[in-house]
Amino acid sequence: MATLRWTHASLRTLVGELRRKGIRVGRSTVQRLLRARRYSLRVNQKCIGGPHSPERDAQFRRIHAWQRHFLHAGWPVLSIDTKKKEPVGLFKNVGRTYRRHPRRVRDHDFRRDADGLAVPYGIYDVGRRSGFVVLGRSHDTAAFAVAALRAWWRAQGRRRYQHARRWLLLADCGGGNGSRNAAWKVQLQRLADDLRVTITVLHYPAGASKWNPVEHRLFSRISENWAGRPLISFPTMLQYIRGTRMASGRRCSAVMDPRHYPKGVKPTKGQRAAVKIYEHTTLPKWGYTIGPHHRN
Repeated sequence: MATLRWTHASLRTLVGELRRKGIRVGRSTVQRLLRARRYSLRVNQKCIGGPHSPERDAQFRRIHAWQRHFLHAGWPVLSIDTKKKEPVGLFKNVGRTYRRHPRRVRDHDFRRDADGLAVPYGIYDVGRRSGFVVLGRSHDTAAFAVAALRAWWRAQGRRRYQHARRWLLLADCGGGNGSRNAAWKVQLQRLADDLRVTITVLHYPAGASKWNPVEHRLFSRISENWAGRPLISFPTMLQYIRGTRMASGRRCSAVMDPRHYPKGVKPTKGQRAAVKIYEHTTLPKWGYTIGPHHRN
């Protein structure tokens, strides 16, 4: 096959090829002829969905019903997820800002040049439309996810939901809070026992993470706020997150978690057996409730 690809040749290249074939034509004429035939340089468009589970719609309806029930009762509905991990250092960040001169950053995003890897774990309170982010510097594990929930409870939850004995968590199917992650359920059991609360978890179907409220209510706002600004340090990231204003008008809260959370820690059979879990009769793979072993 020839090295020339007519599907992505520039106007200058097209004109040169035509002239070599004896056709005298200019760039404007080639451009006009292409536009008349509705040709232009285009990128691939993501629009073809993969095979969806036939239970997908039922799960969305169930999430809506449970969410409405919890909000009506005044119990917390928390949308949780881990934002994209960010290398910390003088690296290019997508976006533009008004400046007299462009900010000079590293020409390569090598991980070895980073001061660390930031792991932002977001918690969006659906009822109060407020955001809370725990900025970790270790790994996205079940222990880290539950530690973030504990931090939210200490900072905000115990004041807002002092008498609430039930929580609803809306989560994706993967990551530290994945539906098949046994360590996630073991860690939730410890949280339920410590706070004497019953925790219901509903997972969004695979490929539907963008419908999780934390994505478009919190994470998108944070990305807009620090767009085009290098994330040169962890305090800088905290500053950008705390400066993020959501649609409700509230600013996002953020704390740092410097602890190390090792990967690959698997719970024992005894720990898994001790989880007081009630799998829902409808779509149990995407919904379950974990209750405390003892109540006040």
